[in-house]
Amino acid sequence: MMRLRSLIAVACMAGMLFSPVGECSAFFGEFTLQDEMKMGREFEVLVKSTMPLIEDPVVHDYVQDVVDRIVKPLPPQPYKFPASVVLHDSLNAFAAPGGFVFVFSGLIMHLNHESELAGVLAHEVAHVTQRHIAGRMERGRAISLASLLGMVAGVAAGIAGGGSAGGAAMVGSMAAGSTAMLNYSRLDEDDADRFGLKYLVDAGYNPKGLGGAFEVLRSQNWGGGSSMPAYLSTHPDLNIRLAKLRADLQTMPESLKNRKEDDGRFRRVQALLWARHGDAGHAEQIFAKGGDKDPVGLMGRAMLAARQNRTKEAEALFASALKLAPKDALILREAGIFEYTKGGDMGRARRYLEQSLRISPGDYYAVFFYARILDDSGDRAGAQARYREVLRHVPEDSEVHTYYGRSLGAVNKLCEGYLHLAYAALYGNDERRAENWLEKAKAAARSAEEKKSVKEYEEKAKERAKIMKKAR
Repeated sequence: MMRLRSLIAVACMAGMLFSPVGECSAFFGEFTLQDEMKMGREFEVLVKSTMPLIEDPVVHDYVQDVVDRIVKPLPPQPYKFPASVVLHDSLNAFAAPGGFVFVFSGLIMHLNHESELAGVLAHEVAHVTQRHIAGRMERGRAISLASLLGMVAGVAAGIAGGGSAGGAAMVGSMAAGSTAMLNYSRLDEDDADRFGLKYLVDAGYNPKGLGGAFEVLRSQNWGGGSSMPAYLSTHPDLNIRLAKLRADLQTMPESLKNRKEDDGRFRRVQALLWARHGDAGHAEQIFAKGGDKDPVGLMGRAMLAARQNRTKEAEALFASALKLAPKDALILREAGIFEYTKGGDMGRARRYLEQSLRISPGDYYAVFFYARILDDSGDRAGAQARYREVLRHVPEDSEVHTYYGRSLGAVNKLCEGYLHLAYAALYGNDERRAENWLEKAKAAARSAEEKKSVKEYEEKAKERAKIMKKAR
């Protein structure tokens, strides 16, 4: 029986080198696909509770769409490949067990083309489809949720410190030995490069994107002093890998190598990230290249001016951007948010957001600010309906739960209001405050429905506590 299991495992490993899906994965050790999915979901909880994620649908949905485009041509997969964007200036991305893909905002901001971002994401998808992560777990068996959290904690330390120390800590964690999740072998990396390039081409992207991404990563990290990306950290022979990619490109038809780069949406997301999160001086230089005829660049400059409390300048820049692009949903949204947050013309803020939502009704970031305007104007029912809409998209967003809870409390819906404040504290990792709000909700619960809601909260909190305990 042991010999048969060994032969099956060897056959599966050989098959993984030529097939996009490890079809025999259930026979690998004892780490089944179900185990991988469970660990992936738990790891996602840890990431979301440890690192700030960008929930703006303009950013999140864009990255998810790129991942979906890469995955669509593949054979049927057991993974859904949910993507998340981590707010951090590191040039980094990684895949977790179960097909969860994480990309750092710094990576998106520093690449040159969408095909480069797609190349990195295709590389990560390949690590999943080839079961490199699961394979290391099956061979090592020492990897636990706690060891995975070590990587997250390293990055989180960098976030708290405002520098690249977290990235360095993460690299150190991964280089430490077999307990690191992403300490891939050379064979794994070559595999991910090869399949990643295939996935990139099959998705319709310019195949130069993967090599272009590696060039950016090499120049930014080795020349610029940033922390090394996760999947390059233990393999400094990047020149060899780039040479292989260039050799592969030479064998491809010119029609593939000359595919047009469609960077329109990519540029908009980049502009939004630089304007809201990037270094102001660097961002100013980037936006200046567009001159006064680029509406998205003008929006970015307006957002930067608002960040630095140059209100009059921001007003003028938003006006110029809207004059050039009066029906641009993103510019309308950001102009509305600016008017609201500066405490200016609430009528104008409301009009901008309403216009934005007519063009892009699924933008729940705009819906959230529109709900706040309704709340402030006394339309509690209208505001609460919008908060519920937002929570359908981001059910674990502490800020939305906080505003919704306060709005409910204002109309004397005490139990429900306290519960949402408890959720806000729970997802904000404030256990003491969560317990306090829960006790208030219990005391205020009168109807059977309210008591059921309290019980649902307790079950979610209990399950979350179990996951967090595993990581300690």
